[in-house]
Amino acid sequence: MELKTQPFILNIGPSHPSTHGVFRMKVLLDGEVIVDMEPMFGYLHRGIEKLAEGRTYTQNIPFTDRFDYIASMMNNLAYVQAVEKLAGIEVPERAQYLRVIMSELMRIAKHLLAVGFLTSDLGALMTPLLYMWREREKIVDLFEMVSGQRLTYNYMRIGGISGDIPPEFLPALKKFIKEMPRYVEEYDQLLKTNEILLIRTKGVGALPADLAVRSSCSGPMLRGSGVKWDIRKADPYLVYDRFEFDIPTGTVGDVYDRYRVRIAEIWQSLRILEQAVEQLPEGEVCAKVPNLLRPPKGEAYSRIEAATGELGFYLVSDGSIAPYRFRVRSPELLNLTVLRDISIGWKIADLIVIFGSVDIALGEVDR
Repeated sequence: MELKTQPFILNIGPSHPSTHGVFRMKVLLDGEVIVDMEPMFGYLHRGIEKLAEGRTYTQNIPFTDRFDYIASMMNNLAYVQAVEKLAGIEVPERAQYLRVIMSELMRIAKHLLAVGFLTSDLGALMTPLLYMWREREKIVDLFEMVSGQRLTYNYMRIGGISGDIPPEFLPALKKFIKEMPRYVEEYDQLLKTNEILLIRTKGVGALPADLAVRSSCSGPMLRGSGVKWDIRKADPYLVYDRFEFDIPTGTVGDVYDRYRVRIAEIWQSLRILEQAVEQLPEGEVCAKVPNLLRPPKGEAYSRIEAATGELGFYLVSDGSIAPYRFRVRSPELLNLTVLRDISIGWKIADLIVIFGSVDIALGEVDR
């Protein structure tokens, strides 16, 4: 007689360390094998898009810090660029270079935590994470120099940035750029050929390129599947067209490829930072913008290549001091929509690793 197990439903979250925030996965299991899975969103929904329509354009900047709080300056950047496009504001060249520098530092900091927490999900406890946290702290020190904050950095302003960099910033940044390659090589020695990591990630949670494109995935999720798409190259903003850098891609789109793409992107960010420091011009850091900005009637969409993918802001102006419509295109929400497809057939322990490789912050997913 053939023995059969009875499928059962397991709720992971909404409050669980492995869900990286207030997120729930409703999983149908046959033993330990995933038969079906439903991602449950909305536990952190705060109605920010509606709240933003009742505040001035400048007052809305702090809202964006609270989306992906690990890379908050990037959220600031995408928003203020949309306002600048809407109002026809020209940003000084020095401010554009400093925006690039902050964005690439944010990208490195975000990827360090993504890889570090992925190793924790794999069972490596805290050692690799603390190695990467050590270097992230150096970046956080740089952010504290310019913004006075260590998490929800609020540095971008409509027309530029809140203030020029202090004298000690560039020497500290140059030291970081010089030292960081040795640490990235150290990560590779620890992880790249680690047998446990290879067994747990190679071929696991593969995302086919066609599914990634159809699902509007972006960032390392898309590039890990072999699709060479990066907004910094495809639709350059700021002064990215002045820098030489490559777009790392994977081959099969599994957890291992997504991890390797993030490490490769750290190398490319260091290349961009080195060039940006060499080319950094003198001059003003913010255009003259009225306290109560009233963009002309119209609409604008601005997008950037955030650490997790294409982050866009759509704004509609009715000529008043507040946006008539405020809408966010969240890369992390769209990347999460394929979680069911890449999880079915794997075991419950693999689901935690697959989910971790997506790299999300629930503040941006739910808003």
